[in-house]
Amino acid sequence: MENKYFFMRSLFRIALGWVTWIALAMCPTASAQSTSALGAEDFSAASLASSRLHSEPPELVERDQEPDYISEWVTIRWRPDDPIYLYVVRPAKVRKPPVVIYLYDYPAETDIFRDDDWCRRATAGGYAAVGFVPALNGQRYHDRPMKEWFVSELQEALAESAHDVQMVLNYLADRADVDMANVGVFGAGAGGTIAVMAASVDSRIKAIDLLDPWGDWPVWMQKSAVIPDEERPAYVKPEFLKNVADFDPVKLLPGLKTQRIRLNQLNDDFPSTPEEAKKQMEAALPPTAEHRRFETSIAFYREVASDGRVSDWLKLQIKTTDPKIREATREAPPSARSGSGK
Repeated sequence: MENKYFFMRSLFRIALGWVTWIALAMCPTASAQSTSALGAEDFSAASLASSRLHSEPPELVERDQEPDYISEWVTIRWRPDDPIYLYVVRPAKVRKPPVVIYLYDYPAETDIFRDDDWCRRATAGGYAAVGFVPALNGQRYHDRPMKEWFVSELQEALAESAHDVQMVLNYLADRADVDMANVGVFGAGAGGTIAVMAASVDSRIKAIDLLDPWGDWPVWMQKSAVIPDEERPAYVKPEFLKNVADFDPVKLLPGLKTQRIRLNQLNDDFPSTPEEAKKQMEAALPPTAEHRRFETSIAFYREVASDGRVSDWLKLQIKTTDPKIREATREAPPSARSGSGK
């Protein structure tokens, strides 16, 4: 398992290193832009309050109209060198549906948000689905030396991503075609950590569904297989841990005002998130939160996520009180929920 994480991360960085080299050759001012952008953003806080981010006009790249859903690929940006590919997928027959933001684990790509089966499952029952990759991932990893990656720059990666969630919510509010009174966030792995951070500072998020988030940093840095052993000494230093201490779910979960929280944990995911860290996050949950442990990822998908059911719990938590929309967002028939449950 440890070799798998190292191989995936190495392959990811090698491929993106070529993209970075080409981008720098074509745009020699990119690095200077990156440096200047940092001064506008406070990486020490999950909240946007101490940062100065201003959205540029969004650019519609692609729009796909299907019988069941409408998918839009939009480029949005609030940093000069960091365009975000945002995917907004809405059910075709619901005017202002409740909305779920999907944040997947590191490393991440946008392919899933363009998958027809995923779009159909995510919007089943009359819900909007919004997805993007966190900072220093996919097309957002560029203009960097390859030694800098998501964990080595963890404070920046997590802070930027939590800011992104809030800015995306601002963008969705301006669109006015989704129900901003009923917003949920699904987060897996690093995406789960970002979901907790965003929920801790943005009351628009009414529910979060977490799958094995990263956290309990002192233990996680010592034992997670996400980190290559040769890099581990740098991440267990007190100064590194201090920079990310305020972004630890173990610290944030007890104080969350989010109305509905669920934490699912997989016992066979210990190479990524050590058992000690899992226990600490479980203990930190608010009393009203739901929690389940699964022996294996196979058991999780069989009991929770098969046949497109992975979003069912979260959809139920943000079901609108508007009777007209409630009718449109009633439970989807089994045929509409077919798929792998990714």
